[in-house]
Amino acid sequence: MRIGFLGPEGTFSHQALLDAAPPDDSTAVALATLYGTVMAVHNGEVDLALVPIENALEGSVDVTLDTLAGDADAVTIVGETVQPIRNCLIVADSLALDEIETVYSHPQANAQCATFLRTQLPGARIVAASSTAEAVRAVAGAPGSAQAALGNRLAAELYGAVVLYEDVDDVPDNATRFVWLARSERAAELRGLVEHGEHAKTSIVFWGGGDEAPGWLVSCLGELSTRDVNLTRIESRPRRIGLGHYMFFADLAGGTAQEPVTDAIEALRGRCQEVRLLGSYRVP
Repeated sequence: MRIGFLGPEGTFSHQALLDAAPPDDSTAVALATLYGTVMAVHNGEVDLALVPIENALEGSVDVTLDTLAGDADAVTIVGETVQPIRNCLIVADSLALDEIETVYSHPQANAQCATFLRTQLPGARIVAASSTAEAVRAVAGAPGSAQAALGNRLAAELYGAVVLYEDVDDVPDNATRFVWLARSERAAELRGLVEHGEHAKTSIVFWGGGDEAPGWLVSCLGELSTRDVNLTRIESRPRRIGLGHYMFFADLAGGTAQEPVTDAIEALRGRCQEVRLLGSYRVP
């Protein structure tokens, strides 16, 4: 079994995969981009993938959402795991803070550590990298430079770098929610390998069908509330067809085996241009 994750080795996605204890017969496959990781499932290049979908500090991971709603219509969420995020300031050799001229990392990590960067490294240039691990690997490969990276301890160990400061996130309880993805026709087969917990969750995305009319979103959400279906999360993303048109990602308490949830989704179809079931799965 092949399981995709955002690479290279040492990313938080890699750490989340290791901590999630994947099946013994699995092979971890590092992929270059989040889009490519989701699409590797869609195209059958991997059996499963573990991708970030939401961070406690920076909110939704837009690439994951947009790809699930757009190009990856054959992909289903089959489980989730929450990973603590502990960013470290990592260097090739020990440096004083005032010697650091450039900091590399993924934009999400840069944003999660914005206060630390602003107050402790006010003169440093902040440069985006494709992943935290790629940033650490690049810095580790340039000993003697005035460079640092934001990443995790795993990456520092893998690439022979030095952790200068630990836990530099703006909030100590930083965490990211990751979701397991599989092709829809294999969802039932693979769900049991990765989902954990007693509580069911259903993820959907919906859009259009009168979205410019007053009260349209309220009427859509009313289909949930009148059936006592609890909305645990809602997020909007532009549909990229013009200003004022959005798609709405929602998580519902309960699974599609429960009649109120399935009835609410069917009622939404009568109000929307598109309602897509992204997955129904158990969570801790």
